[in-house]
Amino acid sequence: MPFSADQAEVFGLKALSWLASNEELMPVFLGSSGASLEDLRARAADPVFLGAVLDFLLMDDAWVLACCEALEAAPDTLIAARAALPGGEQVHWT
Repeated sequence: MPFSADQAEVFGLKALSWLASNEELMPVFLGSSGASLEDLRARAADPVFLGAVLDFLLMDDAWVLACCEALEAAPDTLIAARAALPGGEQVHWT
């Protein structure tokens, strides 16, 4: 299902909320992204930052499944939301 930019941002915020509540995964995100808790608060409405959150979750199938299960969404929802945010466009090299 194609997402509008607004729908993708809402899903990204939900995914960020889920990530923030995950005591094991949140420190991994902070360490790998270099973001601080203050950055999360300040950039939660930034579509580029939300894209980075979804990119992080997409690195591991288990994270995708856990997030989507918690959000009651199909696993491909995360991919569709990411595609609708800045930097998520599919590149066609041919």
